Amino acid sequence: MGRRMHFGPAGKPVGMKQGDYVKAIEYISGLGLDAIEYEAVRGVRVSEAKARAIREAAERYNVIVSMHAPYYINLAGSEETIKKSIERLKAALRAASWMGAYVVVFHPGYYRDNPSPRDAVRKVIESLRPVVEWMKQEGIRGVWLSPETTGKSSQVGSLDDVIEICRELEMCRPTVDWAHLHARSEGNYITSLDHVIDVIERIERELGTWAVKPLHTHFSRIEYGRGGEREHHTLAEEEYGPEWRIVCRAYKETGIEGVVISESPILDKDALVMKKICEEEGYI
Repeated sequence: MGRRMHFGPAGKPVGMKQGDYVKAIEYISGLGLDAIEYEAVRGVRVSEAKARAIREAAERYNVIVSMHAPYYINLAGSEETIKKSIERLKAALRAASWMGAYVVVFHPGYYRDNPSPRDAVRKVIESLRPVVEWMKQEGIRGVWLSPETTGKSSQVGSLDDVIEICRELEMCRPTVDWAHLHARSEGNYITSLDHVIDVIERIERELGTWAVKPLHTHFSRIEYGRGGEREHHTLAEEEYGPEWRIVCRAYKETGIEGVVISESPILDKDALVMKKICEEEGYI
């Protein structure tokens, strides 16, 4: 990937008045950003031709592409829910392979409907096994399944959950959403350099160095209440955590690579702020 740190928006940049993702890639490259997450959160609605055009643009401008799968995925639900979730995930993986997206980020599911959180995680893993087999049969290479750390305590997606899912499955690497970990703990975690280093080191120790080269991450400040996440906030809203500078320092101290996707309400603008902070910290 060349550089140690890559920054970009979750979706089309707010500074761009109109245009598609091809245009968005050109636009963010002009700003000095080099990553973008294609948002398929409401459903996968991209044609093969359009996806391949996105891939060409990304290659031309040296931009790393990732994809966020639909929100309506619960791999720990009823049989019918799991079936529909798998179809949505497959559609995302197929489009990602056309697009050259290196990961498909998804929220694994919910603990409810299961005897225990542990059972829910096992159900997610068993639901994903046929997806991995399907990827092999379809010849989908270079795309990783990427369960995300989630922001609510009702959701499968603690750091332990995500590590376990990725340890059990091939073609699976974690997405760490620092804001979600902060909100999930109701503000008690990701408040110090040691917390962030602990997350990075646990992933590297339990999954291998490849999982942090690069580590796929999301960042914004976040508001939380009982049970976790409420809403994402800009970096300028300092009454909310976590602190990006602490996270960047942990990247530097551990020497890992990172793809950092801004989920701030001012997507690309805060991606540039994060890049600038890492430049100040001497880690780009």
